[in-house]
Amino acid sequence: MQSERSIAMCQESEDPTAPPSELYRQSQVMRAIGTPFVADLLAAVDRQLDNAPLSAALIRSWGSTAASSAIAMRVNAALHALARRGVEPQLAALYAGRHNRFDEAVALALASHDEFLVDWLLRVPQTNEVGRAAALYAALMVLAEEYGHGFELFEIGASAGLNLNLARYAYDLGGLKTGEANSTVRIAPAWRGPTPPDAVVTVCAARGVDLHPLDAKDPAACERLAFFVFADQPERATRLEQALDIARRHPPRLDTGDAARWLAAQVAKPGTDHQHRVALHSMVLQYLRPEDRMAIEATLLRAGAAATAARPFACIGFEWDDARERVELRLRSWPDGRDRVLAHCHPYGAWIEWLAA
Repeated sequence: MQSERSIAMCQESEDPTAPPSELYRQSQVMRAIGTPFVADLLAAVDRQLDNAPLSAALIRSWGSTAASSAIAMRVNAALHALARRGVEPQLAALYAGRHNRFDEAVALALASHDEFLVDWLLRVPQTNEVGRAAALYAALMVLAEEYGHGFELFEIGASAGLNLNLARYAYDLGGLKTGEANSTVRIAPAWRGPTPPDAVVTVCAARGVDLHPLDAKDPAACERLAFFVFADQPERATRLEQALDIARRHPPRLDTGDAARWLAAQVAKPGTDHQHRVALHSMVLQYLRPEDRMAIEATLLRAGAAATAARPFACIGFEWDDARERVELRLRSWPDGRDRVLAHCHPYGAWIEWLAA
């Protein structure tokens, strides 16, 4: 067991002239978006990281891609897993609110579970955050007002496919109530700006792809998704379980495969008159290789060039901007060729600042 003295020595050994680490930077981001527990946890991991030498070496090897690879989310999920499974009593007690000795609990967990942490670091995050569905649905309302067609959705990086069921959820978008009124999943982000158009969204078909899709009927997959929910946001955990319950009753259509090749194959199939094809992606592009992003962009442009008023095509993205300073809800539509940022959003959909008139 590590002593308080060794923990303090670990803190004092930091170089005050060194640039902030990604873990520390993310701890500040978490504090700014209203997640103080995770902020304190990541700050403690940053201070105590050398207690897990394998994990420390791996994290530091990421270099400039650490942010886009979401290493802080991977670390947080690993510690959440240890706490929920009760294998590290001090950490479990910290999560349960029985003490606030972050450095002590984190140091013990890192020292005892270095290989476990490495395993989680090597896995791509699987959040499948249902809160983002409000932004995606609002963008579909814009398209519904402009074209009036039913939608065929294609989602890349679909995880468990929970956002493919977005038409089965109830929404309150700045006072505008829409979606499935009787749904157990109710999404009401804090809203800024005007409301989206009050247009009916009809989803005729929805299909998604993921390299490692999760099955809502698999308890281990559901547990994995739960670990990525921040421990101080119980409302997100409840909403996740409700969305998983809907997915068990209405299983999303999910394929296993490469996003770029899958999307190209889907849009190459003949469309149907008066049906609007829409590609969706939320917080996934950062995990793709540059060549895959280029291939997806080429597919979108080909599909857009072939679009007509009777068979329109669109792409809705919920992603960080190039500077990773804010999340944009971007709508690109064809045949008109418009490219619009409809809103700025909280990364997990807690608030939406609607920009479109």
